Amino acid sequence: MVSGASLGVGRATAIEFARRGYDVALIARAAESLDAAAAEVARAAHGGRVLAVAADVAEAEQVDAAAERVERELGAIDVWVNVAMTSVFAPVREYVAREVRRTTDVTYLGSVYGMMAALRYMLPRDRGVIVNVGSALALRSIPLQAAYCGAKHALVGFTASLRCELIHDRSSVRVTVVHLPAMNTPQFAQVRSKLPHEPQPVPPIYQPEVAARAIVRAAEHPRREYWVGLPTVAAIIGQRLVPGLLDLYLGRTGFTSQQTPRPADPDRPDNLDEPFPGDLGTHGAFDDRAKARSVQAWASAHRRGLLGTVAALAGAAALDQRGRR
Repeated sequence: MVSGASLGVGRATAIEFARRGYDVALIARAAESLDAAAAEVARAAHGGRVLAVAADVAEAEQVDAAAERVERELGAIDVWVNVAMTSVFAPVREYVAREVRRTTDVTYLGSVYGMMAALRYMLPRDRGVIVNVGSALALRSIPLQAAYCGAKHALVGFTASLRCELIHDRSSVRVTVVHLPAMNTPQFAQVRSKLPHEPQPVPPIYQPEVAARAIVRAAEHPRREYWVGLPTVAAIIGQRLVPGLLDLYLGRTGFTSQQTPRPADPDRPDNLDEPFPGDLGTHGAFDDRAKARSVQAWASAHRRGLLGTVAALAGAAALDQRGRR
């Protein structure tokens, strides 16, 4: 079960699950892009079934109805991935209340409603994994995306509370968070922006498939958190060590790094209130600048094996040195 599965990271994640033989349910509100995504997932499927469910994750009743349909038509939900998001690129002084509310409803409450729906089925069976897609911005905010950063921070807090409750109840249900760097997704073509130039992800940029592989890994090998990409690691550790220095740095660079040199079209449509027309696919407009691999993400996923190898090599070196002596 993948929310926000019609575009970007959600779509890439649904495709990755299908390639590995999973039955995949896709949830999104944009019917046209949802149908196109479902067709692409079906082409990638290795024996699994595909179900597309049109729903707005900001509406709890629609999320519950989607979960009920998936249980009825595909069977038990073993993995629930919360990806759906939206944002507004603007200084806080230019926000209006409904823009903050909508960003929060989709990005934060949409994931909360997903967790609640998943738990209703997973807890009685005492199995299942919930994967929440976070961001480096969930732990280190940047300018011009205050509503989105706030929603992702809230998601981390809610997830931590749930994790403690599952431990208390000795439940076998797991919840994990995958924190992502800047991704080359179509969100920058459809997000609401009040900036003078077109918005862009803060470089370095990664392809959605990097995120998809990490999310599937988290579903199959859940742990507390996964950090994807060196920029994510740098942002999280930097926030822990020198938050004030990052405030100064982002105050000076965060405006220009999130805009291309191209002037923005003030009349372009956006997806904040209504689905964006057409199908924008998985990738955004930054293929020529986006990385298809993350060595850090691979190393993080295989850290136990790497640590064991390092320990074995260190032990062998110590024995060799002792022998020489």
